[in-house]
Amino acid sequence: MIWHNGLPDLAQLTALGADSMPGFLGIEFVAVGDDWIRARMPVNDRTKQPYGRLHGGASVVLAETLGSIAGAMTVDPAQFGAVGLEINANHVRPAGDGFVYATARPEARGRTTQVWSIRIEDEAGKLVCISRFTLAVIARDRGAVAA
Repeated sequence: MIWHNGLPDLAQLTALGADSMPGFLGIEFVAVGDDWIRARMPVNDRTKQPYGRLHGGASVVLAETLGSIAGAMTVDPAQFGAVGLEINANHVRPAGDGFVYATARPEARGRTTQVWSIRIEDEAGKLVCISRFTLAVIARDRGAVAA
């Protein structure tokens, strides 16, 4: 298992973002396994672009939210923080309603950087977006990450 303190509490992770961007967009953490974590986001007026399709920026917010939380859950929070360094996204297929589901899996978890792949699918399991997210792992004693 990759998680620092055992399987993360999904309700607690959802509540963590309640008063910020993840909460505004309706992102919820829904499942976790030994080396992956999943969240969902509604495709609705908050997450669509003017043409009625899921906004690519909303997909990136979902990917970065999931990757950031995943990275943070694999390090000792008393000693380290994990912060976004770079993200990319390929938007493969539109989504128009329902939910999209994102699953994050680590590609590399090093001492100073982590790389995560985040696959976003529609309710039928069709690929909507694929993202790669790089995090910097920073020691808290360096003052770079708030507790």
